[in-house]
Amino acid sequence: MKISKSKKESELLTFGGHLEVLRRMLFRVCGLAACVAVFVFCFKEETFKLLLAPSEWDFVTYRWIEKVIRCWDGGFHFEEFHVDLIATELSSQFMTHVTTAIYLGLLGASPYIVYELFRFVSPALYENEKKYSVQVVFVVYSLFIIGILMSYYVLFPVSFRFLGTYSVAESVRSTITLDSYISTFVTLSLLMGVVFQLPVIAFFLAKMGLVTSRMLSTYRRHAFLAILIISAVITPPDILTLVLVAIPLYLLYEISIWMIRRVEMPKKA
Repeated sequence: MKISKSKKESELLTFGGHLEVLRRMLFRVCGLAACVAVFVFCFKEETFKLLLAPSEWDFVTYRWIEKVIRCWDGGFHFEEFHVDLIATELSSQFMTHVTTAIYLGLLGASPYIVYELFRFVSPALYENEKKYSVQVVFVVYSLFIIGILMSYYVLFPVSFRFLGTYSVAESVRSTITLDSYISTFVTLSLLMGVVFQLPVIAFFLAKMGLVTSRMLSTYRRHAFLAILIISAVITPPDILTLVLVAIPLYLLYEISIWMIRRVEMPKKA
């Protein structure tokens, strides 16, 4: 089997040589992420206007839902609400600003990070493996971004609306700390980014022969019930939120079945 030139060159590198290449790659990645983080840090008002938008009662998601429901009920509208965000420590706002800039810096530099990681491992791959890996990396990253957008536009605003306005008595008033808001925002975004990797996980399980499309089709009802349970766990006890999260997850399950069938077709042929 013919080995590409890049692979031959990589085999000539010593262990120390690989470490040097890795060190340079990490230096470039950290440098770009730091630059993006500084850029985000300088635009404080725009950044937090974007991050705090899901906490407003007239967020774009609510306006979309209102337009849809008004097709049947012309007088429908969401009630206004307001939740106070507070800072309980002297340095909490500044430290939240710094950590938020770091998170967004890593997210903004993520396409370059993925590129650098792929370039680091690509010399050890054959040409057909490179093409296959590019497609997998593209799908993984795209699903991760879709999961983050799903969290920003659906899961987090609805969760914040329910939990932020929930009260056990009229005398108890909710005041949310800024740290709690940002940490919940980041956690839900990462969680949805990981959950949306379901088709990729199913694809690799099919490659290893652990699952088949027939198996997933047979247990479709069980999977739907499991998706409802997972959606109920990661969302507030609200039917609308559960439905908005469960539908995309079930569509990902059906996409997983379709992908596994594509994997099985060459084997059958």
